[in-house]
Amino acid sequence: MSDPEQDRDRGSGPEPRDTPQGAPEAPRAPEPDAEREAAPPARPTGRDVLWAGLWPPRVTRSQLIVAALLFVLGLGLAIQVRAASAEDSALRGARPEDLVRILSDLEDRSGRLEDERNALEEQRTDLETSSDQAEEARRQTAERERQLGILAGTVAAEGPGIELRVTDPAGGVRADMLLDAVQELRAAGAEAIQINDVRVVAGTFFTDENGQVRIDGRAVNAPYVIDAIGRPQDLEPALNIPGGVVQSLEKEQAGVTVERPDTVLVDALRSADRPDYAQSSS
Repeated sequence: MSDPEQDRDRGSGPEPRDTPQGAPEAPRAPEPDAEREAAPPARPTGRDVLWAGLWPPRVTRSQLIVAALLFVLGLGLAIQVRAASAEDSALRGARPEDLVRILSDLEDRSGRLEDERNALEEQRTDLETSSDQAEEARRQTAERERQLGILAGTVAAEGPGIELRVTDPAGGVRADMLLDAVQELRAAGAEAIQINDVRVVAGTFFTDENGQVRIDGRAVNAPYVIDAIGRPQDLEPALNIPGGVVQSLEKEQAGVTVERPDTVLVDALRSADRPDYAQSSS
């Protein structure tokens, strides 16, 4: 009879066999965890790289400065485009006769600039070809001094021009309207301007104070009489352009008349301020 203990031993499976000394061991199957650890990391995609560069956002001081400059530049371009669009729409809505008048005014301004350039070239030629260059230089200096005196208001002037008379029964004429008239006349080539008894020069300022117009701090009352010396055919159209000085004044119920006398006299003078420290080097 067989021993039950031996039968249990035989039924438990084959007995382990000793590996001969020096023989290589059979390879073992790698465990799942070890296999995952040995696998190389997955290569990131382009979307992952882009997202990693954008988030989280990293803003530097130089980037903020560039962004602010770009914002200011864009805002300026938008304002310029909007202003140009407004001017274009105003021209598109103008009548044909108004467009002809505007074009004529632009041509007149171009002609004045061309005449001024020719006069300067003629002066240069006279200086280069004159036999007595010193005398010619003194003559041109005296003429230039007279012109500058007219512009500075220290010398009286007379010549062709226009007289603009503005009545203000409703009291709606403001200082900025008179300033607009002066600017239009200057742009049209006026060489000397006087409002009532105040000479208008480069430093003249207009203010409203207690419902009254003041020019250089002096009170000026209606009717406002503006005398301007220049080419009448240039000065008058500049005031009558669509949406210009005359129409703006008439909207305030002011009466506006423009005349072309034979001679316009601008005799209101300003005192020349003497410098405290500067002196001529000649």
